[in-house]
Amino acid sequence: MYFDTHAHYDNPRFDLDRRDLLERLPKHGISLVLNPGYDLQSSRQAVGLAEDYPYIYASVGFHPHDASAMEEGDLDRLESLTTRPKVVAVGEIGLDYHYDHSPRPIQRQRFDEQMALAQKVGLPVIIHQREATADTLDILRTYRGTPGVVHCFSGEVEVAKQVLDLGLHISFTGVITYKNARKSHEVLRYMPKDRLLLETDAPYMAPEPHRGHRCTSLYLPQIAQTVAELWETTTEEVAEITTANGKRLFRIS
Repeated sequence: MYFDTHAHYDNPRFDLDRRDLLERLPKHGISLVLNPGYDLQSSRQAVGLAEDYPYIYASVGFHPHDASAMEEGDLDRLESLTTRPKVVAVGEIGLDYHYDHSPRPIQRQRFDEQMALAQKVGLPVIIHQREATADTLDILRTYRGTPGVVHCFSGEVEVAKQVLDLGLHISFTGVITYKNARKSHEVLRYMPKDRLLLETDAPYMAPEPHRGHRCTSLYLPQIAQTVAELWETTTEEVAEITTANGKRLFRIS
């Protein structure tokens, strides 16, 4: 059974078939899904989905793209959402200097505030990082000891070492199935098995041979197959290890 630790089923690209798709997941070996928020509305939608399906969990937070949209009181509203029984993390939060949809000082401020929130309420974090490695690591070091995962990891082994040194997990998407995924393969060969998570980031980043199409959790076994080949083991073992890692991190019994 698989745990998709990052999938956005509140996304409009699932509006036409969301219920049908979500009801099919357990029949295809997807036993758990974590749906992260990226602003207040999506966080509330994620909580709603989690409360509708026993195998879906939620996290709440403001993505760096939406950092400048945070209003006075939103941090308190997020904190209120963290009290809901199926909210298991704060995220996705972090820094994105590739698109710069929010000014960088605002991104750093909101990231810091949400890290402090996670520490306050005792929840792990889900980190988004793109072209902001140094600043991301600086803030994470400030909150050393707060558990979490750097999702959709695309860095080199040296960056992975620093992330792991902070006690964090690392998660990979369907990107590892692409021909140009050499760096990710090196990280996967290096990293300890008990720190790996798998995700689809649905509806984005579908693995080969579905690249360019809408991604769903049904593609998670293809991502696991790439890991299995690199580890010289079976997809079943990869599924067992990564599901156990995810349940432990997010405290899902």
